[in-house]
Amino acid sequence: MNSLNSEAFVLFGQHILWSDMVGNLFGLAALALGWRRSIWTWPVQFLAGLILFGAFFGHLTGSAGKQAVVMLVALYGWWQWQRGKEQGGDGHIAVRFATWRERAAMAAAAAAGTVAVALLFTAYPKLSWDPWPDAYIFVGTIVAMYAQARGMVEFWFAWLLVDLVGVPLNFANGYAFSGFVYVIYGALVLWGLRDWWLRSRQAARPTLEGAPA
Repeated sequence: MNSLNSEAFVLFGQHILWSDMVGNLFGLAALALGWRRSIWTWPVQFLAGLILFGAFFGHLTGSAGKQAVVMLVALYGWWQWQRGKEQGGDGHIAVRFATWRERAAMAAAAAAGTVAVALLFTAYPKLSWDPWPDAYIFVGTIVAMYAQARGMVEFWFAWLLVDLVGVPLNFANGYAFSGFVYVIYGALVLWGLRDWWLRSRQAARPTLEGAPA
């Protein structure tokens, strides 16, 4: 990973690392594939997590740990989408809005997880130089990917909330390309949200007996 952690170029005074650039390009591709409900979003996310793990390891241990968990959740997402790929009627996973119970559970898990991880980072300062934002992104990413694995439209809302903190945190840590990519993530998230929202409404619409499919 040493060669990947070397500088690729300088953009607007920011030093762009190869690992930061390549990993986030894969992450961007994974988000686009998720929008299209392609099962290939998961191996691409796994690869992005592997590359970014190498980029963060030794500098941002908390972010490196996040990428390790991202890889595990990517394996879970692949398994979930393999099981449910026929539910959408077009060879892809069906999308839906979460129930209120599921929303409450995810919100509670995100809040409790953020506090727990932030306290861990605070107790061990070498894990993160900014414990609370790092913990927020760490836990928020896991919750977003879980919702994506379950085909929930709320996945996109969770990503928007992660982006709000992810952009300034990456710039502050010198990962400028990550910051730029998170801005593009925001645009893709809005388009993906619209697409999944419309698909969930179509799936929920009852079909009249005898009506053409």
